[in-house]
Amino acid sequence: QVQLVESGGGLVQAGGSLRLSCAASGRTFRSYAMGWFRQAPGKEREFVAAINWSGGRTYYADSVKGRFTISRDNAKNTVYLQMNSLKPEDTAVYYCAAAVSVPLIATPPRFHSEYDYWGQGTQVTVSS
Repeated sequence: QVQLVESGGGLVQAGGSLRLSCAASGRTFRSYAMGWFRQAPGKEREFVAAINWSGGRTYYADSVKGRFTISRDNAKNTVYLQMNSLKPEDTAVYYCAAAVSVPLIATPPRFHSEYDYWGQGTQVTVSS
């Protein structure tokens, strides 16, 4: 079992920044990939960013590339999403997820179905 708790969401003006955190407990954090997804009202959950177990490989959705940065601190069992130059279209509930069934995989998963555990989500609202 893995428990994930997100924090850091809130209301920010367009062009501003936020940093989301996701604290993990349970299985050995350093052995599995982590991802961030988001879901806006009336839309499907979409991939935002992913990072492999070591932090050595990351992937981003085209919509956030160059603005968002995913990172992890394995000593703190925490993954982060630094979000800069925020836009109103970034408004959504942001979820972190853990891909524990494929430990030590080099390429972090980018699909919803590849993740086994999910946090409860944190709201990010960007005003124009």
